[in-house]
Amino acid sequence: MSLMLASVVNATEAEMALAGGADLIDLKDPSQGAFGALPLDVIRECVVLIAGRRPVSAVAGDLPMDPAGLVEAVRVMAEAGVDYVKIGLYPSAAIEACIEALAPLAVKVHLVGAFFADLGGADFSALALLARHGFKAAMLDTAGKGAGRLMTHSGIADLSRFVETCRGASLMSGLAGSLETPDIARLLLLQPGFLGFRGALCQGGQRTASLDPEAVKVVRDLIPRDAAVADFAAGPKIDWRLLAARGYAAPHENGGETDRVFVHDLVMPVAIGAYDFERGHTQRVRFNIDVDIRRLGAQAEDMRDVFSYDLIVDAIKLILSRGHVALVETLAEQIATALLGHTPVIAIKVRVEKLDVLDGCVGIEIKRERAAETARVHQFFPGHMDVSGAKTSG
Repeated sequence: MSLMLASVVNATEAEMALAGGADLIDLKDPSQGAFGALPLDVIRECVVLIAGRRPVSAVAGDLPMDPAGLVEAVRVMAEAGVDYVKIGLYPSAAIEACIEALAPLAVKVHLVGAFFADLGGADFSALALLARHGFKAAMLDTAGKGAGRLMTHSGIADLSRFVETCRGASLMSGLAGSLETPDIARLLLLQPGFLGFRGALCQGGQRTASLDPEAVKVVRDLIPRDAAVADFAAGPKIDWRLLAARGYAAPHENGGETDRVFVHDLVMPVAIGAYDFERGHTQRVRFNIDVDIRRLGAQAEDMRDVFSYDLIVDAIKLILSRGHVALVETLAEQIATALLGHTPVIAIKVRVEKLDVLDGCVGIEIKRERAAETARVHQFFPGHMDVSGAKTSG
């Protein structure tokens, strides 16, 4: 289950984020850059206000990669009473020395190493170093907040690799960087430890503006949490719109009416083929995907109400990132299985065509539907428990 991190600038916003259901309260000054630190008195006030109701993190500041300076900044933040300190790890020959110097502080406070997608991305070799020196988490953010979102700089396959590498190193993973609401469903598929937000929670989407309670609510509703199960079990007063956003679909809603979301004529280079001569290079493959989704019964107002075509493209990219696929049949089945793992998907048609085999195209088209026993209530995320206690399949 991925957590929602909300960045706040003062005690008033901290209380607002708590009321809005944020899982982690992060303290930083967005007017001072990506990792601008708040004054210590503000941090202490927020820690007292939150009073252990949620874990609290704070940034150490936009600091140069100087071991002594970083150690002092983190020590001061730890003494202010926060649970986590986020340290910006900028590209530098001194990164290893900085990580090693911070290791003794890992017994006093949880350390989070942050890399920046717009400055070269994650240093994957450093992730094992973070784990070895006691860091609790690693995250991927953006340094230049006016230069695009996280997904502008890192593709879904790269982000998946980051999350998986963190998981392999026993580090909590975090993704942030001007994230917008359409990004949420796409990134949740990777199952990071947390997603971090500032601008998406603010008035007008401006990170230096004040938090907007309605914006906080929209983001919260898009990130599933354990409370959804309790809501489902509570009785007849169920807001299916919110449950759908958190991972559940209403039974036989709208009399079985459906909409179709599609991606047509998407051509990508693919490592595919069963013959020896097809290995070691890519071929052009065309994808046509039609996804039938259950209508929620109301006009779509925001990302809580839609199944994005981005999820279709991301599923294809993630599957292709795993390496060579021998058969178009295998590729089509993998795409269908991945997309049927979403709610409110009820049926799918996948057409995969190889374009470089002959003067024309060859391939396969398959149609798949959600199994009847899982169509009534199906959880959004494969691998988590459904309401009955049975694990869902991918």
